[in-house]
Amino acid sequence: MSLTAESFTFVADLVRKRSAIHLAPGKEYLVESRLMPLARRCGVTVDDYVRRQRVAANPLEFELIVEALTTNETSWFRDALPFQALTEHILPQAVGALTAGVPLRIWSAACSTGQEPYSIAMTVLEQLRASRRVEIIATDLSGEVLDKAGRGVYSQLEINRGLPARFLVKHFTKRGAEWAIADELRSMVRFSKHNLLTAPPIGGPYDIVFLRNVLIYFDVEVKRDILRRLRKSMRPGGFLVLGAAETTVGIDDAWTRVQVGRSSIYQNSGSSA
Repeated sequence: MSLTAESFTFVADLVRKRSAIHLAPGKEYLVESRLMPLARRCGVTVDDYVRRQRVAANPLEFELIVEALTTNETSWFRDALPFQALTEHILPQAVGALTAGVPLRIWSAACSTGQEPYSIAMTVLEQLRASRRVEIIATDLSGEVLDKAGRGVYSQLEINRGLPARFLVKHFTKRGAEWAIADELRSMVRFSKHNLLTAPPIGGPYDIVFLRNVLIYFDVEVKRDILRRLRKSMRPGGFLVLGAAETTVGIDDAWTRVQVGRSSIYQNSGSSA
């Protein structure tokens, strides 16, 4: 049985209340595909699984549903251009603005299974080496993906999604059929569960924030609230990296758009908390 309108509305409302992500009509196929593993675990169809949750609310199952619908695809050095901007513009500017002895603080928000923060860590090591202490915090709404990210072990298929061969040789060790990331990189990143609708994680003020391909799921008011909270967690002049289809323009005007090559980044022109 395909997903009924009542079941889709229930899931969409649940996800919106817990994460502010809007699942518009027409996304029934996404709900079905994402919830299929949960339904199979119970030996029922997706619609039957959702109807069970409607009848007898189970907080644990609610959390699993939200996690399933908010987990995003990821890859190493995804889209390339943001990491080029990080190398050529952001890191030199951010480090140059810091006083001696102050660590560079980076936040990778909605980090999924860890490829983004580890890609940031590899880039930082290449550019700064031991010249500056760096603290990277990586957050996500899903505890399951954070557990995987913290382990730092990836399949060959995951490795093949964007990781340059030189970084594989330099930073990974073969472990059976999988690859384990080097302890040096794992120690650079602290993973933590976080909901973007709440106050930013402890560890700021941040010099650089990656929040890519997330804002597209929110309505304008939620985007504005998130961007304002981000600003207050960052240093004045700090840099925000968004997805290619995302912008602060017309949403929160306390950001300055900076063109770096073929990509746009955003600089905090407001005040820090």
